[in-house]
Amino acid sequence: MTATELIELWITRLEATHVHLTETGQDAPVVASRGHLVKTIGELHLYEFIVPADVQLSVDLPVSVIPFDETDATEGIVLRHTGDSLLVQLVDALGRDVPSVTIVPDQAGLVGMTASRLRDMLAKPNLYHLGPAERLTSLLRMHEGETAALPSASSVFTTVWSDDRSYRRQKLGNLAMELIRVNKRILLISADHQECDEIVGIVGRTMKAGGLNHKTWMTRYELPIASHAGGVELHELGFEAQMHQFYAKSQGDKASLKYKYDRFRELIPFLSQKEAKQKDLDEVRLLEWRLVTQLRDLQVRIADVRKTLEEFENLPLFQRLTMQAVGKNAESLKQYCALYQNQMDQVNKELDVAKGRIQQLAPEAAVPRGTRAEFEDLKEHVTKLGGTKKVRELLAAEENPNRQAFIQNRRVVAATPTRVASDPLFGRVRFDVLMVDEAPRIAAPSLLAAAGLVRERIIVSGDPREIVTLGNWAMAQSG
Repeated sequence: MTATELIELWITRLEATHVHLTETGQDAPVVASRGHLVKTIGELHLYEFIVPADVQLSVDLPVSVIPFDETDATEGIVLRHTGDSLLVQLVDALGRDVPSVTIVPDQAGLVGMTASRLRDMLAKPNLYHLGPAERLTSLLRMHEGETAALPSASSVFTTVWSDDRSYRRQKLGNLAMELIRVNKRILLISADHQECDEIVGIVGRTMKAGGLNHKTWMTRYELPIASHAGGVELHELGFEAQMHQFYAKSQGDKASLKYKYDRFRELIPFLSQKEAKQKDLDEVRLLEWRLVTQLRDLQVRIADVRKTLEEFENLPLFQRLTMQAVGKNAESLKQYCALYQNQMDQVNKELDVAKGRIQQLAPEAAVPRGTRAEFEDLKEHVTKLGGTKKVRELLAAEENPNRQAFIQNRRVVAATPTRVASDPLFGRVRFDVLMVDEAPRIAAPSLLAAAGLVRERIIVSGDPREIVTLGNWAMAQSG
């Protein structure tokens, strides 16, 4: 049986299950007596509700939660159900303490989303990769008593079989280190959220020991249940927390950019006006310099004429005759003095006007200290970003976080298989390697859905004895 045939088999089974759940109406509402908020990270809220002991809700089951006052319902998924305690991740907050809520499960919707993902894998072969999944098919089709003939390791399909869980998980941590060092993107799945937290802690600790920053390379999809595991703070690895922190910083950077851009736009007309005033001031100062030069020349001339008048009677006869020949005598020299004095008075008046204009323009042309340097820094920053048009485009960009782009920047993405099979986000991202922790505890459809997202290699880990005892692949074996 090929991977395509096995996927077709599971599609048929899942569609039949979906029809059965829809017709029988098994998704009955559950009344939770009370609940309280455990923690809030980003836009997600983790609540714990108390439900009747006879209620059993599966992990990653989508639910609708209706508050006691019947206000708008909110959506969420079940992260853990132990005893009468139910941990649910919600999109909207219901308050710190909740007296009572009605929980409406959607098992039929979950089965339908998984079947839809498998159908897409067959309908869009150019978007999914079934090469590594072919090797997984031989494992899923093993019948009872065939565990001794488990597939051997290869470059495409690697198994880590052992009854020692700590050995298996440490082996996965070492393999993850090797793959990250060669720049491979890894999808790490585990049976439920508690085990996913544990394997994330082990892989994160191994990365820290190997000198890698696990906060940069790794993300834990959905909210972690535990606060820490393996000496690693899990809240630092949560996808929602990382994305919220990243976009909070991004919004801070955007606010800073907006302030700088507004300040840049404000300084442009301000400095332009100052430059115009400075140009006027320079012209008036140049006129003042010319007037002062003219005044000094007139002062020199009138001083020479007065000196000549004082010494006119004592001048030699020949010099006096020479001066008279050109029209310079005592009377004409006095006229020259009066003429020069009138010109000086006129120049002084013009100087007074120029000085008054300078006193008026000087404060208008003055630029506050540091303003021009600030403008040059802002201009350089705007130029580096591509100019004012590019800055306006950045500021006008939508505020909605791009979850797909963010998750693609992580080398290790840890999630539960049901979330991988049902969340539309995983239908748009691809990985190089699939690492499966506790594979026998994971249903075959979820394994196949995850296998279709990887291009190169599948690594399967678990206790081989659980393949038969748990029987999660029984449908494939009987098929």
